[in-house]
Amino acid sequence: MEMSRVIVITSGKGGVGKTTIVANVGSALAKLGKKVAVVDADLGLRNLDLLLGLENRIVYTAIDVASGDCRLEQALVKDKHHSGLVLLPAAQSRGKEAITPEQMKDMVTRLAPDYDFVVIDCPAGIEMGFQNAIAPATEALIVTIPEVAAVRDADRVIGLLEANSISNIKLIVNRVRPEMIQANNMMSVEDILEVLAIPLTGIIPDDERVIVSSNRGEPLVLEEELSTLGVTLNNIARRLAGEEVTFLDLMESERSLLERIRRWFTEPI
Repeated sequence: MEMSRVIVITSGKGGVGKTTIVANVGSALAKLGKKVAVVDADLGLRNLDLLLGLENRIVYTAIDVASGDCRLEQALVKDKHHSGLVLLPAAQSRGKEAITPEQMKDMVTRLAPDYDFVVIDCPAGIEMGFQNAIAPATEALIVTIPEVAAVRDADRVIGLLEANSISNIKLIVNRVRPEMIQANNMMSVEDILEVLAIPLTGIIPDDERVIVSSNRGEPLVLEEELSTLGVTLNNIARRLAGEEVTFLDLMESERSLLERIRRWFTEPI
């Protein structure tokens, strides 16, 4: 029997899209037939339940499990779309010190045998919340955006992960804007790879659909016809599941869109 994979999604810097990626990658893995548990380790500021549309189903949280007020199974919230996906929610009323790294590790160790993937949503920063989130993990996905501060924070986090014996670390570059890269107004993916020197597993374009999806509690990978954004998120899950998937040429997508717009204005009606 294959071992469960415990993956923390982290960044150091806040606001780079970690929770959106956890919700979508978790949903996409479940769509592929995998059994998935997503864990919200952002105690005090939980949002993963909102992005999955599960906020009204929460009865118990990870803190209730850690304090012995409920069994682990009672705290798990089943997803509305896939029976193979569950959420272990964080508590909103307690701070990041309410759980220790040892307690988090114990919970995930008990959870893991029943799932192919356990995906942990790590809070911003490198304090106690970060220590809790990485404690059970054997793999990490680093999320950054093409900004110098975010890349520097990602570099710092890579060092901390390695110091905690997590060596299987891959990179997701979020909010890429091809037109800005072309105009030399944004770091390219190649620039970021040169700085961080870890393997790439996802390039995600900047897209307003993220806001709509978040507000509705409907992950983008569940759309019947996937947008370019949905395809890039789905492809990350496929790579995690072991498929060889080529990266989309986002610059080509940009050119295709511009070409379609030109045709709309030039073709006779």
